[in-house]
Amino acid sequence: MAVAPLLRRGATAVAAGRVALGLTALAWPVVPARPWVGAAADDLAVRVFGRALGARDLALGLGALAALQRPAGAPGAASAWVAAGALSDALDVAASIRSWRDLPPTGRWLVAASAGGAAVIGAAGAWAVRRAPHGAAAGGDRSSPAVTVPPDASQSP
Repeated sequence: MAVAPLLRRGATAVAAGRVALGLTALAWPVVPARPWVGAAADDLAVRVFGRALGARDLALGLGALAALQRPAGAPGAASAWVAAGALSDALDVAASIRSWRDLPPTGRWLVAASAGGAAVIGAAGAWAVRRAPHGAAAGGDRSSPAVTVPPDASQSP
């Protein structure tokens, strides 16, 4: 199997995970926040920001999933959605590094690894989606080849 379809599948998996994380953060902001910031996850301000980040992830994930269903080059290009998600993940890593000493030891590594991995997969997926041939179907051309059937000579026009 070629690398580009694998990267596209990776981008799709990251987008689906982003939707799940976003929904979780909207409903229960403490769940994704606690490993990242520790006991501070119980504070009102952290819960509000956690829900806001959940809304961001939900929007980015749904946008990417919808765009990945369209043909390459179509309006709402998937590469832009996937790249935006990768950028947000990279900035999550940067925010973690900025506060590294103040974050829980295990959580900081967990967040850095998961967000960093998602950023790399997202960037590679955005590149792969962007390089798809113009007009190619999402994930490769799945249309069946045109079949020409000669007219039956026994039928009159």
